[in-house]
Amino acid sequence: MTSGQDPKVLTVRCPSCRKQTPYSASNPARPFCTERCRSIDLGAWASERFRVEAPLPADDLADPTHQ
Repeated sequence: MTSGQDPKVLTVRCPSCRKQTPYSASNPARPFCTERCRSIDLGAWASERFRVEAPLPADDLADPTHQ
């Protein structure tokens, strides 16, 4: 193997910066490459740049004037 990496170590792309990073116990930020990338991702969720769409419950769809 010419890359110099241990073939037994799984590598994944960091969801934040897309850099290849080891997915192992030696990387406490996994699947991110660093704590910085992990924090950037958390900030995106906290600011609602990322969100999971879900249907509104029937109670939320009711006309508020008829309560």
